[in-house]
Amino acid sequence: MSKLDVRIVKLEPMTVACTYGFGKEPEGIASSKMTTWAKAKGFYDDPEHHPTFGFNNPDPSPGSPNYGYEIWMKVDADTTPEGDVTIKQFAGGTYAVTRFTGLSRIGEVWKQLVAWREASPYQCGHHQWLEHLRNWTAKDLEQFVFDLYLPIEA
Repeated sequence: MSKLDVRIVKLEPMTVACTYGFGKEPEGIASSKMTTWAKAKGFYDDPEHHPTFGFNNPDPSPGSPNYGYEIWMKVDADTTPEGDVTIKQFAGGTYAVTRFTGLSRIGEVWKQLVAWREASPYQCGHHQWLEHLRNWTAKDLEQFVFDLYLPIEA
């Protein structure tokens, strides 16, 4: 196990646009919905103002290949829902965050980040765990760069 570079980040409350997928590969379903909607609005032209986050919802269950995945994109408070896109309020929170490259490593890095938290002075937070894909246009899954956000409390 390699040593993680972990930083503490406070996400402020934000309005988020949400899309959802369910099945064997729900990330693609949710991503396709978000991409179609966000490109039409020009939101992908400004990724710093409109970061995206994702998470399993619900988590995979033993004996079933199906699970859910939800994607959030930060939007302005006056953004209105359309079609498969809903609008939610995220309360924010404090996170332990680490960055890594390669989709195949995501499970391994989540485990390392949880182990880091268990050895730290921080308690487990109760807000949403998040995955932030930093280079969503990459074609090779092993070139994806992620920030994982583990909720913590002091």
